[in-house]
Parts: sequence; structure tokens; C-alpha cells
Amino acid sequence: MAKKSKKRTVKKSNPHPIKKKTKVRLPKKVKHGRKISTVSVPPKVQSVESAKSSKHNPYEDVLHNFELAAKKLNLNEELAQLIRTPDRELRVELPVMMDDGKLHSIIGYRVQHNNARGPYKGGIRYHQEVDIDEVRALASLMTWKTSIVDIPFGGAKGGVTIDPTKLSMGELERLTRAFTSKIDLIIGPSEDIPAPDVNTNAQTMAWMMDEYSKSHGYSPAVVTGKPIELGGSLGREEATGRGVCIALREAAKTYHLDLKKITVAVQGFGNVGSHTARILEQEMGVKVVAVSDVKGGVYNPRGLHYNNAVNQLKNTGSVIGLKGCVKLSNEELLELKCDVVIPAALGNQLRGDNANNVKAKLIVEAANGPTTVEADEIFASRNIMVIPDIYANAGGVTVSYFEWVQNVQRFRWDYARVMSELEKTMTSSYAAVHRTSEKYKVSMRIGAFILAVERVAKAAKLRGI
Repeated sequence: MAKKSKKRTVKKSNPHPIKKKTKVRLPKKVKHGRKISTVSVPPKVQSVESAKSSKHNPYEDVLHNFELAAKKLNLNEELAQLIRTPDRELRVELPVMMDDGKLHSIIGYRVQHNNARGPYKGGIRYHQEVDIDEVRALASLMTWKTSIVDIPFGGAKGGVTIDPTKLSMGELERLTRAFTSKIDLIIGPSEDIPAPDVNTNAQTMAWMMDEYSKSHGYSPAVVTGKPIELGGSLGREEATGRGVCIALREAAKTYHLDLKKITVAVQGFGNVGSHTARILEQEMGVKVVAVSDVKGGVYNPRGLHYNNAVNQLKNTGSVIGLKGCVKLSNEELLELKCDVVIPAALGNQLRGDNANNVKAKLIVEAANGPTTVEADEIFASRNIMVIPDIYANAGGVTVSYFEWVQNVQRFRWDYARVMSELEKTMTSSYAAVHRTSEKYKVSMRIGAFILAVERVAKAAKLRGI
């Protein structure tokens, strides 16, 4: 719950009806309600809310899947509305001094979706296309994700509309500290715990932890994904990718795929994609035939060598040009003739306009929201199996929970314990999702939503909220 400031009530600007569990008076610039206005921004900061209004809205996809799950569970409308709608949406303007001495105003968001099962939990992303609908969708997905792996958190998400590649390290630090200061009232070790996401990392979390600690005392548990030296957990960096690999392994058992014989294409070679490719190749003996980054990808039907791809990326800034490989686009990678596709980049990659071109038998969603509802329907009609993001990439938040536990207890786990607990969580959660999908005769995605929504609904009813 946010702390009360001086008695100053912020007027709502045409709010949509949303549920409120508490009345919170917040200082100037804290916006309640659902309407988000645009502002004039500098060249480095492209506001995309109006530009994206006619494009695909990921929040609509999340709501669509929620409604299907709620219908299967026969939830009454009052309870469905309670857990469907975000608890709080915060929009902030961040005054950031640039290296050239100019002051820029940058837009940031924090959406707290639901805390029936525990404190809000979710990452912070820096990207030029961040908008309120994307953050809403991701916050909602976090609620269902933490529920699926049965950890005592709710769901939240944060984002800043900025291209971080155009900022210096000093500008990134000032931006991060400004954002932390503006959301200080609503985060905390027992309230809302941020973590890294797209274009943020352990250093970002270190700045956030330090800024928060200035006014609250040393608080390592306020964020997860921190450097080891500041209370981070061993194994956190690889956790999402390792969870994806466990998801693929369990799915291979279900769909009778031999890991030693299949071919895999990984879209995205950042933290999640690179660790996924490494573990698949070096630990599981899987042939990875294609990887890509933001500039494009490379393909070799005989298989890539992970270490060579990493060196190519480090030396040139892209995997493109890797010896012995054919260059291809990110779109072409998704349509390769292979057994498994792992989208590990941004959302909205598999859509109605390209789903019919996908040749893989299995899709494992390492990214958040990579598949639209229309694409899902096409995959179902073509018997292409999809392991959904709210389960497949939950390894990251699972180990974030382990980190939070270690911070609260002031007791560090060794690497073996972290990996053992992650293995148990991801394996048992896959079994639960698969059982649910079989019970209700639905896809793995809707089965995952049913499992998650049922758990959140039970918690909400028991708490009386």
C-alpha cells in the first residue's frame, strides 16, 4: 500500500471504472484512472501512444484469454471484474538532465495488476515503444505467471518510453534514479518488487536499490535481479533461459520429440535467448540451427556453435556475418523449416499474417506475448503446439522469488540449491498446466490461464477482497 503524503487529492482525468482496494492520496503528477495523455517530448523520446492506437493491442489478447478461462471456471462477473482489472496505474514524468546540459521530460509507467496472492512483482523495461497498453498487458501476465509457478507474489510491470541505446551510462543512471524516486511511494519489499526486463539489467537494479535505500534504509529486497555483490542470487542471470529449456524438455516428452534429433531456431540473442541457446546446445545436446538479434539472424542447417555466435556478437555487435551461416531476417527465422521455434525477443512476433508460414511443430514462448490470438487460432487449426509465455519464461520470476527470500532471510543459497528448486518448480508447474489443459480439453495456453485464474480467484475470495 502506498504511503500517504500531505493531504492533496489528485483529480481524475476521465477515469474508466476500476476497482479500488484502498483510497490513496498521492503527490502531484501521480495519475489515477485509465486515461493516459500524451506530452511533448524531445527527439530522443518518441511517444508512441497515439501512433500505436491503430496497431495490435497486447492487452486485448490477455483479456481474451482471461475471459476464456473465466468462462471455463464459471466465475461470477463480480469476481471476474475484481481480478481482471489492474489495481493501480501510475504514469510519471521524469525530468532527466542530459550530458549536453538539456533537461528532457521522459514518460514512465508502473501498473500494479493484482496482489491477492502476495506483493506485486514484475520487471522494468526501457524501450522506445513502451506504452500503457503494453505495460497493462505485461502486468496482467505477471499475475498469472506467478500464480502458475505457485510463488507468493502478484503481478506488476513498469516501463519507460525511451531508446536506451541512445543514452550514455550517466544518462541511464539519472533516468533510473528519477524513475525510482517517482514510484518510491508504491514499491517496497512487501509491496511491489521490480526486476530487470527488456534493456534493463543488474546495474539498473543496483541503481534502483540504492536510490530506494536512501530514504528507507538498506533495502536489498526492494528489487531482484541485482548484482551478486548487492544481494543478487546465484543463477538469476540464466534463470529465464534455463526455465525455457526445462519447458522444452517437458514438452518434448509430451509430444514425443527426441531432443538429440530435433532442430531449434531462437529469435533473440539477448539474455534469455543466448542462455537458452547455450543450455540447449552445451548441456542438452540439441541442435540450434538459427539465432538472431535486433539486426537480423543467421542460419546453418548443420547447427551453429554457441561460442562462435557469442564471439561474433561481441566483436561486431551482431551475429550477422557468422562464418558458415546464411543471413536471414527475424521474420524469416520464424518461418524456417525446423522442429521448434523459440521467440525470445519482443511481443507480437507471431501474428495472423505469418502464422500460416510457420513450419515448426512446437513453439516455446521465451518472450512475453509473442503470439497474438489470431496466430494462436491458426496454430491450433494446424496442430502446432504452443508452450505459453506465462509458464515457459517463468524461470526468471521463480529465481527472483528465491533472491527475495534470501534477502529477507539474510541467508545466501548456493548455486546447486537454486537450480534444484528451479527444476522442481518448472517441472511440477508444467505437469499442472498439462493436467489442466487435458481436463478442460483446451490448449496449453488456456489451460495455463485456467490454472492461474483459479488460484488467484480462490485467494481473493479467501481474503475477502
